[in-house]
Amino acid sequence: MLILGIETSCDDTGAAVFHTQQGLLVHKLHSQVELHQRYGGVVPELAARDHIQKLLPLINDVLDRVQVKPKQLDGIAYTAGPGLAGALLVGAAVGRSLAFSLSIPAIGVHHMEGHLLSPMLEDQSPDFPFLALLVSGGHTQLVDVQQPGQYQLLGESLDDAVGEAFDKTAKLLGLGYPGGPKVAAAAKMGNPNRFHFPRPMTDRPGLDFSFSGLKTHTLETARAHDLTSQTVADIAWAFQDAAVDTLLIKARRALEQTGHHEFVVAGGVGANQLLRVRLKELADELDREVFYPRPEFCTDNGAMIAYAGALRLSAEESADPRFAVHPRWSLEDLNPIAK
Repeated sequence: MLILGIETSCDDTGAAVFHTQQGLLVHKLHSQVELHQRYGGVVPELAARDHIQKLLPLINDVLDRVQVKPKQLDGIAYTAGPGLAGALLVGAAVGRSLAFSLSIPAIGVHHMEGHLLSPMLEDQSPDFPFLALLVSGGHTQLVDVQQPGQYQLLGESLDDAVGEAFDKTAKLLGLGYPGGPKVAAAAKMGNPNRFHFPRPMTDRPGLDFSFSGLKTHTLETARAHDLTSQTVADIAWAFQDAAVDTLLIKARRALEQTGHHEFVVAGGVGANQLLRVRLKELADELDREVFYPRPEFCTDNGAMIAYAGALRLSAEESADPRFAVHPRWSLEDLNPIAK
């Protein structure tokens, strides 16, 4: 099957073409970072408007790159949630309308299912079952993945996601947007011995996360000091160290609890180099194997949506013509994908 994948859940417009036998043929992404930088975060209305302008040219571009005509497509996959409602509606409307005009099936894909299956696009990919750590601007989750479509949520953030905490920390330190790369870059110049920040909810059992207390501690520390370039770097180091350590403590617990040998890390924060170094150390210590998507697939992209959609379309799933989007949508609500 030849599948077109469309991603418009937040501030990235993505399109890709995936073949169930040949693999990923092409993918392309338009980032809205420059559009939202002046506001210090994503403005939902502006995001939706930009998707409207960029999506169709992007689809035409990826099809032209592999010399595929729309009538050659066997199905279309689009992100149906979770995400920003207006942004989701753009991709869903375009994907469903295009599929209707071509008389081919379409499928609404769960955004986080796309992320946790994205390592399957790599030459070295995990076997099922595995543990997944999903870390993005909107989600921090530990998921027991038994097979494609069969997911048990083991723990999640009770407030801010870790990516959101990075963004807010960058904003209060005057580092700009997007926060993850800005904080990581500043932390490289930080003094690791000056500040020590708390590791929230690690002193109690369970696998849930909370980053609001860490964010508040960071704010109070920033207010108590003159924000020279060195102090900003020191705070950035302490925040990143605490956030990464919190993720590691919970990941260790989940690996020990599930007994899974293979461990997937996906989502935008999965590109953080300190997190990758420490997770590799953890995996070596516990004799586990850790898998990531390539850095360009850590952030939102059409390739992961095309792949996840291809699995479901190959199992003869399809969306109702009266499509809907789901700004909030649990992974546990999904049906296992028939083999």
